[in-house]
Amino acid sequence: MTAKDFEVVMGLEVHVELKTATKIFCGCSTAFGAPPNTQVCRVCLGLPGALPVLNEKVVDAAVKAGIATNCEITAYGKQDRKNYFYPDLPKAYQISQYDLPLCHGGYIDVEVRGETRRIGITRIHIEEDAGKLIHDGEGTLIDYNRGGVPLIEIVSEPDFRSAEEVGAYLRKLRAILIYAGISDCKMNEGAFRCDVNLSVRQRGSSEYGTRTEMKNLNSFNFIQKAIEHEAQRQIALVTSGGKVVQETRRWDQTAGKSISMRTKEDAHDYRYFPDPDLMPIVVSTERISKLASELPQMPDERKAHYIQHYGLGAYDAEQLVSSRAVADYFEQAVIGCSNVKLLSNVMTTEIFRLLGDQEGEERVPAFSAADLRDLVNRIEDETIHMGIGKKVLSLMWTGAGHPDAIIEAQDLKQISDPELLKLVVAEVIEAHQKAVLEYLDGKDKAFQSLMGQVMAKTKGKANPKMVSELLESAIQTMK
Repeated sequence: MTAKDFEVVMGLEVHVELKTATKIFCGCSTAFGAPPNTQVCRVCLGLPGALPVLNEKVVDAAVKAGIATNCEITAYGKQDRKNYFYPDLPKAYQISQYDLPLCHGGYIDVEVRGETRRIGITRIHIEEDAGKLIHDGEGTLIDYNRGGVPLIEIVSEPDFRSAEEVGAYLRKLRAILIYAGISDCKMNEGAFRCDVNLSVRQRGSSEYGTRTEMKNLNSFNFIQKAIEHEAQRQIALVTSGGKVVQETRRWDQTAGKSISMRTKEDAHDYRYFPDPDLMPIVVSTERISKLASELPQMPDERKAHYIQHYGLGAYDAEQLVSSRAVADYFEQAVIGCSNVKLLSNVMTTEIFRLLGDQEGEERVPAFSAADLRDLVNRIEDETIHMGIGKKVLSLMWTGAGHPDAIIEAQDLKQISDPELLKLVVAEVIEAHQKAVLEYLDGKDKAFQSLMGQVMAKTKGKANPKMVSELLESAIQTMK
């Protein structure tokens, strides 16, 4: 058997730090970046006699997440103790939820390779974060500032079959949570991180293979690499006659591979039981309605609007709504834009390339949406062509000013005078007879070479469409 005979099956557990001012069970600050162990108290340190009090805003945020991801909301829930000993957990248990999570039975639709894939969400529950272990080479230090920071854990169904699907889901989920205002999802600060449960099986099989769990991945790039490596590792094991061990692994970016941490626990290993210090969580239908009314227009609503009103494709619309800041910027740029599809294309290619992966703060260009709109309008009215438009955009990115000022200062206006272009075309044909003969002999690359010569003579300013037509016409008369 080869790798092509196997299918990768994955489910995700996404941990999201909620945007609350204080921790889940005490009044300590959740601000990021404070000196170690300065945002702690007897409650989050688990000192004897300390009693937790649930932060109401945590419940509201979790319910909003559930509504935004098409979940059912649990009317009567509770919190449970998840028992395990690890240095970052001073109580030796984590307050979480087991059999009655706040939200369950939801889904998210994502666009992958021109198709819509529905990813099931098993549950969303609230829990407290653990402290942070810092390995300094000589030993391990512990910062408990993060201990007790409120989390929601979003558990998916095992519906993923590729790293591409995982990436599309995580970007969509992150966008939903940012739109809802419940988290800033800064991956570089650990506010949005993911565990990947992965197994492989022969194609056509309905049985799941033995899974491993890769913990605390907080970069889209690392997640993709970790998935690809772990899938190859498991397939190599199975095809060589070995067995996959159920275990927890971590991704070592420096080594470029996943490394075993410990055997993987099952639910019964945690000895869950209801936390006796916390009251049940009761969520009324009135409260659900109120929280739903507070949600803004969500990504799928914006996406449907872009498809219906602007004629955009589903994939492009999905890319534009993947960041609330970018979607807001796009909607500002649409005002007065003469070609919205062209605007969308410029944003999903050039602007996204310049912005890069937004795993920290959501960003948009420093220049105004109106400036981008004006650039697109200059391409549409053929003041410049797309190639020059990219050059103008790169200058705008460095702060060179309004596109009209750049075009004027750099003398970048498109040459669309047919008589002038005919002269240039004639000169190129005369100087490159070999390429002309090759094109007449059926070699299409020769035509592109001739196009390039005309563009070079006009310093890239010639109207490409006009040049193509004039070249074709001139060459055909030579037959």
